[in-house]
Amino acid sequence: MDDAQETQTLWRRNLHILWFCSFIVGMAFSEIMPFLSLYVSSLGHYTKAQVTMYSGLVYAADFFVGAIAAPLWGMVADRKGRKLMLLRTSLGIAIAMGLMGLATHVWQLIALRSLQGVFAGYIPNAQALIAAQTPRKYSGAALSTLTTGGTSGNLLGPIVGGVLAQIFSIRMTFFVTATLLLTTFVLSWVLVKEDFKPAPKPTHAAKRANRLVAVPNLKLIVLLLSSTMFVQFGNTSISPIISLYVKELMHNVGPITIVAGILAALPGISNIIAAPRLGRYGDHHGSGRVLLFGYIFATIMYFPQGFVTSVWLLGILRFMIGISDGALFPEIQTLLTKNTPVALTSTVFSWNQSFQSIGNMLGALLGGWLAGIFNYNAVFFSTALLMLLNLALLWWLAPEIRRPATA
Repeated sequence: MDDAQETQTLWRRNLHILWFCSFIVGMAFSEIMPFLSLYVSSLGHYTKAQVTMYSGLVYAADFFVGAIAAPLWGMVADRKGRKLMLLRTSLGIAIAMGLMGLATHVWQLIALRSLQGVFAGYIPNAQALIAAQTPRKYSGAALSTLTTGGTSGNLLGPIVGGVLAQIFSIRMTFFVTATLLLTTFVLSWVLVKEDFKPAPKPTHAAKRANRLVAVPNLKLIVLLLSSTMFVQFGNTSISPIISLYVKELMHNVGPITIVAGILAALPGISNIIAAPRLGRYGDHHGSGRVLLFGYIFATIMYFPQGFVTSVWLLGILRFMIGISDGALFPEIQTLLTKNTPVALTSTVFSWNQSFQSIGNMLGALLGGWLAGIFNYNAVFFSTALLMLLNLALLWWLAPEIRRPATA
């Protein structure tokens, strides 16, 4: 087998392995998230207001620390390799998760969630490794396919976590999650292969400069990173209130939790179907065109969700949102890949993770604030306006993404 054939085989093999590992990681995280507030309330005799406040701190601690740590790990990855980062994050988070199951006070849980933020980033590092190895003409399809791994795990995780918590306890769910992450560590260690060639040693002047300055089209990169934050902000602002919105639409009658769970899963189902197809289309006709379609489609789908009077109509619109997500997240990553030197792939993807963490944190906080001041439908309206604003910024400030793909 010559070098070209070996390279072709390597990225496809790693894509299959990392899809499965991303599936496990996505499932592991989503097993825990729905029950964090219940776990917080079990750690002491707290009032309703205290549980809400502590739950917000527990939720935000991971993303706050992760936003700071991600760029630092990205620079290490570009010097030492992306596989090492996969091992670092899977083992570190496994330890943090296992210790969470032993927590006896809410401040211990907040500290351990912060520790989790230090080691966070398995899926972004998997994306960086695949982005660096995959030929540019296949990068859209490869990254879109990889995205469906984490999405599939996110869909299954709440169901598995709910069953485990019902049969055993929430504490046991943390231990199971830690075991799954240890499995990911072993699979990454044994099966993932990386022929890593570090970037040339930087000059003294380059060391003093921000690594992102070395990216040729820095303005586009910053716009794409900001787009990640805006899209994640919109998604996360809706997640905390969707079950309450369902409760209001059902007039507090019927299987509210089951319906809310189904509605939460619908975008993921359509995302799995749409993302690989949109990625392949973007590789042939231009990733920027797919990205612009995603913003327009998201805006059109978000606005009506604030007016619905039926959970059935809300379900259809939530299903459609998964299609826009399949166009937005993977194509942002694809455009980052195509406009970043290979030697800086991990640095740029770690900044992307940092901006995503900021979007997660701000979305959860401001989404609840808007719903409290106005109503649940205000969150959908604000998200639609945010998508429209992001579209306008890309349209005027990055006209190059509207160009068709070149041969």
